[in-house]
Amino acid sequence: MNSLEAANIRFGLDLFKELKKTSDGNVFFSPVGISTAIGMILLGARGRTARQLEKVFYSEKDIESSRAKAEEKEVTENTEEIHHQFQKFLTALNKPSNDYELSIVNRLFGEKTYLFLQKYLDYVEKYYHATLEPVDFVNEAEESRKKINSWVEKQTNGKIKELFPPGSLSSSTKLVLVDTVYFKGQWDREFKKENTKEEQFWLNKSTSKPVLMMEQYHAFNITYLEDLQAKILGIPYKSNDLSMFVLLPNDIDGLEKIIDRITPEQLMEWTSPGHMKERNVSLQLPRFELQKTYNLEDTLGAMGLTDAFSESEADFSGMSTSSRLYIQKFLHKSFVVVTEEGTEAAAATGVGVTVTSAPLYENFHCNHPFLFFIKHNESNGVLFFGQFSSP
Repeated sequence: MNSLEAANIRFGLDLFKELKKTSDGNVFFSPVGISTAIGMILLGARGRTARQLEKVFYSEKDIESSRAKAEEKEVTENTEEIHHQFQKFLTALNKPSNDYELSIVNRLFGEKTYLFLQKYLDYVEKYYHATLEPVDFVNEAEESRKKINSWVEKQTNGKIKELFPPGSLSSSTKLVLVDTVYFKGQWDREFKKENTKEEQFWLNKSTSKPVLMMEQYHAFNITYLEDLQAKILGIPYKSNDLSMFVLLPNDIDGLEKIIDRITPEQLMEWTSPGHMKERNVSLQLPRFELQKTYNLEDTLGAMGLTDAFSESEADFSGMSTSSRLYIQKFLHKSFVVVTEEGTEAAAATGVGVTVTSAPLYENFHCNHPFLFFIKHNESNGVLFFGQFSSP
């Protein structure tokens, strides 16, 4: 697992646990999208701001050993390697395919009176395939907001509307960073609509809500987690470049008990081809649609990323020589719909669900809270991560 894979998984799980503290049950976001945005910020950050951002990609141990070896030089080289990995990763993800639609697009919107360093603009385009668009926040904040929202809506095939609500940007806004992730894929084997029927989904042992439950009998890859009293199923999309994985506890109220016990390393190990076994499965998965919006400034702040959002503390001297440049807003909005045909998901800074089928068929019945994530198999990048707890 390279450093970007490890960082993407670790950051996704840490962010999920932080978002759960303020969520109503369902959680859905794009770890790849948000970490890509942070990578672009890191490219222009210096000093303590950069060190805080580095912690998204490196463990404390990595950073300490780097500093011990060569002070800032080693960390700078490591950080440069992260940007190279993003460059390869984004190129791989944006490869054209006839079997699914997948695009990750990034853009910076900067106040036009700020002079951004050409070196930063060159690098952000080289590594992140992103450009900086000057806008007039000072005199036309509302028009700028509409322009950004229109761009996001176009990139996500109309699924993410009004990323920035009225009044969220003002004349004091200096920089807005936007990342969009859009995915639309068909299952390798579709669910038959005639098998879908209404059933109860249990929020807990005493409360349930009706859902349309899809059903399929087929061979799927599955991992049994006996220590956690849970199992993971992989549902491939056409071409097998991407898969959805569903982690289902054995007990109705089992998810909350195991979330804090799951590590990023385990998540990747459990879903690796060598670890999963093919079984005949009776898969039952709800048909659902989710849309989530997150203001990530406070959430990222709780994870240690504070200086980037502080007018007095932010150091983006690698991005601009102008003083007082800081990030005012970091919004993330995600959308997912899971049907018999497949999954459509989008995120702007996503969600998907999975199925399995099974002479004797192993039962994989998603009628109570579960985790799910969509992974790009070649790169191990987690595009979308979610928890479905309530229809």
